[in-house]
Amino acid sequence: MVTYNRESFQSRESYTAQIHLPGRLFEELVWWALQALPDEILVGMDIDAAAPHLPEVETLFKSSEHTEGLFQGQGFIIGEAHIVNRGNSYSVHHLPEDWTDDMFSTSRGSRAGRFTHWLHTHPNAPAIPSNADADAAQETPGVDMILGLRFSPEGPLPWFDDVEGVRRRVGTEAKPTPSKSRRRSFFSRQNLTVLGVAPSGHKIHEIQLIAFRKNGLAINVILVDEDGFPFGWKELQDKSTNE
Repeated sequence: MVTYNRESFQSRESYTAQIHLPGRLFEELVWWALQALPDEILVGMDIDAAAPHLPEVETLFKSSEHTEGLFQGQGFIIGEAHIVNRGNSYSVHHLPEDWTDDMFSTSRGSRAGRFTHWLHTHPNAPAIPSNADADAAQETPGVDMILGLRFSPEGPLPWFDDVEGVRRRVGTEAKPTPSKSRRRSFFSRQNLTVLGVAPSGHKIHEIQLIAFRKNGLAINVILVDEDGFPFGWKELQDKSTNE
């Protein structure tokens, strides 16, 4: 999380707004995603109206192109998250037809949701919006997030590196482990460093996280602690002072 926030700070001029996600909640999102592999999950998230962004943190990550009122819930820390749906890439954005809870009225669009923000996972795919993601985001009042997980064995859908878009990794990039062999072919792809093992038995090699608005603008994600400060806060302050 410290590494991720460092990149969020260094690239802050690429964003017009920011959103603060508690680290404890991010850990929970990753755990839900691991439990669901190889399926995707859709998660609805709401803000904590009693927890606005800390002014000093907001200022540190604010860009010269910062825009107020860009989305609903802007300026408040995300406070809760709930799994809403699970399925493949074609169905996860849509709730089952037999969902009858009044909270999810059909008048609220294809996701029929009451939540401010949404997050869905990309199992074995980069955290870069697809056309379907962009379409679903049109009905999101807040922001959409994508949590990408690279794992092996890959199954029928292998990882593709040539997808266009900026990747935001939580930690380091997945790379082949050192080997005495000079062969760098299919086998080197299967020998990546391992972050951990999911309950499904899949080896996890890389985690990515992005946020975007329905108009296509990227939103800067800041991972914060229970007090609302970014992980690595002291280091970020020192970097800001030295600039």
